[in-house]
Amino acid sequence: MRKLMMTFVVLFSLGTAMTTFTGCRDTKKSKIEKAADDVGDAIDDVVDDVEDAVN
Repeated sequence: MRKLMMTFVVLFSLGTAMTTFTGCRDTKKSKIEKAADDVGDAIDDVVDDVEDAVN
């Protein structure tokens, strides 16, 4: 009985840890993607400004 309880405790702990690590990684990825999008938008704005200045 004790072995079965320890098995459930270990599985629950692993599940919680994996969910936590995956959740943190997704959050960081979202921030990185948002920063990349912001940089891309800024580059597009600069290209438009240069085109307007040339024409």
